Amino acid sequence: MRHREQPTRQRITHWVVGVSMATLALSACAGTPEETAPHAESVKIESMEGSELAQLTLTDQAAERLDIQTAPVDEAMVAATATGEGALVQRRVVPYAAVLYDRAGDTWAYTNPQPLVFVRHAITVDYIDGQQAVLSAGPDIGTQVVIVGATELFGAEVGVDH
Repeated sequence: MRHREQPTRQRITHWVVGVSMATLALSACAGTPEETAPHAESVKIESMEGSELAQLTLTDQAAERLDIQTAPVDEAMVAATATGEGALVQRRVVPYAAVLYDRAGDTWAYTNPQPLVFVRHAITVDYIDGQQAVLSAGPDIGTQVVIVGATELFGAEVGVDH
């Protein structure tokens, strides 16, 4: 079954659910004040010159606690369009789990350019095909994208607090 890009209301609902889950996950990790490491010790957030985005660097312990998992941006033979018409073509794809929707309905994926380093990257989803998102714009083939823990990274970057 092929799906067109989700309507704005659905994208916003997914974003709200994702951020809510991130908030719950972050608060569930919290222990007593003595056990809870300060935010600054778990993640270092640095502005990127010439961009509104930030680079997040996690500690080993934070990455393990969040169970960060990645997968490469890949190419696959998929339908040329969301309707499934026409011949199969080779297109850039990411696991659908890597796709994040922000409040405005824009789509993003977190890349992992170095161990424990994460950067949000704009993507353009052409359509969803099962468990993969077919992209018309996004990171280069082979780039690692976060498929588990992305909502928590987003919460840390934009300031979601528990």
